[in-house]
Amino acid sequence: MNDLKRFLLASLLVLAWALSVPVSASAMTVVPEGNRNTVQPKVPGASVRRTRAGKTTFDEKYEKIRDLLATDRTLISKIKSTAAAYGIDPIHMVGAIVGEHTYNVDAYDRLQTYYVKAAAYAGNSFRFGYGDEPIDQFVDRPEFSRCERSSDSYSLWTCRENVWEKTFRGQKVGGTSYPDNRFSAVFFQPFYAGQTFGLGQLNPLTALMFSDMVARTSGYPKLDENKAAEVYDAIMDPDKSLAYMAATIRRSIDDYKSIAHVDISRNPGITATLYNTGGSAQRAAALAARGGLPEENYYGWLVNDKLDELKSLL
Repeated sequence: MNDLKRFLLASLLVLAWALSVPVSASAMTVVPEGNRNTVQPKVPGASVRRTRAGKTTFDEKYEKIRDLLATDRTLISKIKSTAAAYGIDPIHMVGAIVGEHTYNVDAYDRLQTYYVKAAAYAGNSFRFGYGDEPIDQFVDRPEFSRCERSSDSYSLWTCRENVWEKTFRGQKVGGTSYPDNRFSAVFFQPFYAGQTFGLGQLNPLTALMFSDMVARTSGYPKLDENKAAEVYDAIMDPDKSLAYMAATIRRSIDDYKSIAHVDISRNPGITATLYNTGGSAQRAAALAARGGLPEENYYGWLVNDKLDELKSLL
């Protein structure tokens, strides 16, 4: 066999191998750094009103949380070590913290501090529920029976949240009228002062969802919906809160990879957007259906716009 024939045979073999590889195995789209939107998407009115009520501005709140991170090297060290444990870049955690304290609460919000103290003092005197119905009694209804097949806390609480949306939200069931509101707002808001708390501004339902991942990765005890004080401790304690933040971001990255075949791990603005909105699996599925690249919201836009400055904090 002469050299030309050998070359042609080798080329055919390589071509045959390439054609045999499934397209999906090589179709991962990497989302580059930067914003897709040239101008910042509109900030929700509730965030604008909350900021005005505090007699401050978004710029002032951004600068306050940026300066807090810049001077707290112990916190930055913990962010780095926690991010490493969950296999994510620490800039994703910094972005989420900055976004939360710029648009949702002030870094030194007095009301927030009050409710942190209230939870510490309350012990087990508060619970999760709606009216006289505690959460454990509610999810014991037959409508939730299919959720018991779930293999982990994330799938269990996601299933329960989906049942709420389809069967109970805004409906009258068994003589009880349920509000047209999110599951987390109706059953996991005992203080009636907003649903999110702590450094990462997490809500109790999110903590319950990621209980297994955090227990497995960070070694913290698994959470029980019947022990509300322990759930609040998890999202208010700075160290524990960082673990739940990292788990949430890790899940968003994994959902986009597995569902939409899109790698968002290089774009902190997208992970910040998902940290703000939640629903990474549903949003990844929607992206897979329409194609293209994910876009940042107002919250993620800020993170990408300030990215060089935020990276310098690390």
